[in-house]
Amino acid sequence: MGNEQKPKPKMGFTIIKDDPTDGHKGFGIGSLSLENVSPVIIDVEEEVATIEIGAMHARSPLERGIRFLPTREESANGKAYWLIWVTIDYKEEGPYYSGVTACEMVIDRSIRRGYKNFVDHMNRMDRSMKGKIMVDDMDDTSKRVLAEFLKEHNEEIWNRSNAELHDGLRV
Repeated sequence: MGNEQKPKPKMGFTIIKDDPTDGHKGFGIGSLSLENVSPVIIDVEEEVATIEIGAMHARSPLERGIRFLPTREESANGKAYWLIWVTIDYKEEGPYYSGVTACEMVIDRSIRRGYKNFVDHMNRMDRSMKGKIMVDDMDDTSKRVLAEFLKEHNEEIWNRSNAELHDGLRV
C-alpha cells in the first residue's frame, strides 16, 4: 500500500428527510424518522471512505447483485468493508456527529456472494440514531480512514463531537 495518496471522494453528507406521516394521518404515525443519518462505506483494502446513500436500503452499487449469506466462511475470499452509520444532531453550538456505529461486511464479487448480519446492521443504525458510538470492532487502519473522512467532511462538526468519538477513532 505504501505512502501513495489515495483519491479522496469529495461528497457531502446527505441529510435524508423522511416524514413518516407524509401529510396524511393513520399508518406510520410515530415511526422513527431517518433524518440526519448517512451511511459511509469504508473499503478496508483501498483505505477509502465514501458516502453511499443506497446502503440505507442495502442497495448501494457495492451491494447490488450480491447474495448475502449468513456465515462469513462462505465468503472467505471476499473483500472486507465497513458500513458506518453516521448521525448528525444539533446542540447549541451547532451540528455534531452524535452517533457513529460500524458494521462489518464482506463481498466476494467473483462468486457474487457476501456476508453481513442484517439484524446487526439495522440494530446499529438504530443505535447511531440514538447517539451511540460503536467503533471498537474496527481495525486501526479503518478507524484512521473514518476519522480523517469525518474531519475532512467538516472539521467544525468533528470538533463539536463528543470525546467518546474522538477517543474511539484514535489509533
